[in-house]
Amino acid sequence: MRSFILPLLLISIGLDQNQTLVNPQTTSDLTVLSHKWTKTRRTTAKGNPNDPPPPAPSLTASASRTAQKADRLNDNGGPRDPPPETIEGRSAVLEKIVRESRSQQSKTLAGFTYGLKLKNESAKQIEVLFWEYQFIDVTTSVVTRRQFLCGLNLKPGKEKDVVAFSMSGPSRVVSAESLVESKAPLQERVLINRIEYADGTLWQRPDWSFAEIRLSYKTAMATPWTEMCRSL
Repeated sequence: MRSFILPLLLISIGLDQNQTLVNPQTTSDLTVLSHKWTKTRRTTAKGNPNDPPPPAPSLTASASRTAQKADRLNDNGGPRDPPPETIEGRSAVLEKIVRESRSQQSKTLAGFTYGLKLKNESAKQIEVLFWEYQFIDVTTSVVTRRQFLCGLNLKPGKEKDVVAFSMSGPSRVVSAESLVESKAPLQERVLINRIEYADGTLWQRPDWSFAEIRLSYKTAMATPWTEMCRSL
């Protein structure tokens, strides 16, 4: 299978003409059965520029549909993205980026693993999931958010374990006062932000905006995928 690389200039924000917002209810049909996070270390394998590109996850199909809206206005009413100079030139630049990324030496990264166990309670297959792991400091009420994008291919009625890696931990700052007063200074919760179904429809949390992850989404889609989820 060919890998999918979405040109940065072709990503638009919001719904495309093939996607329809469905299920206006405030809660989704995707149930979070359990969640956890742990400290972890990840070793990246040494790449070979002659290796074939890795397979693309299911979310690339959704990204391809989103790219069809490149000539339309962004959801905030702003100006259109400028067109690339040439298709050949854009392809050459992206090919170079992928080749260089696969040529990197292996290295060990210290980070955090965020995991979920999910069940699809809807009657439709879920292709793409946007979700976040939240940590709330009980003393200061400060909320730290870790957002992720995943390709699921989760069929109706089925369960799946979802694992995401991030260099960012539960909180940037934990107050000394909260550590003294409580053995569990951080409360945890998981929010489902957006679900994209295989039939082109989607559900989105009413108080969440796609625009807030615009730049990180572009970065996540700029290189081939080998994992289920990426941090936003």
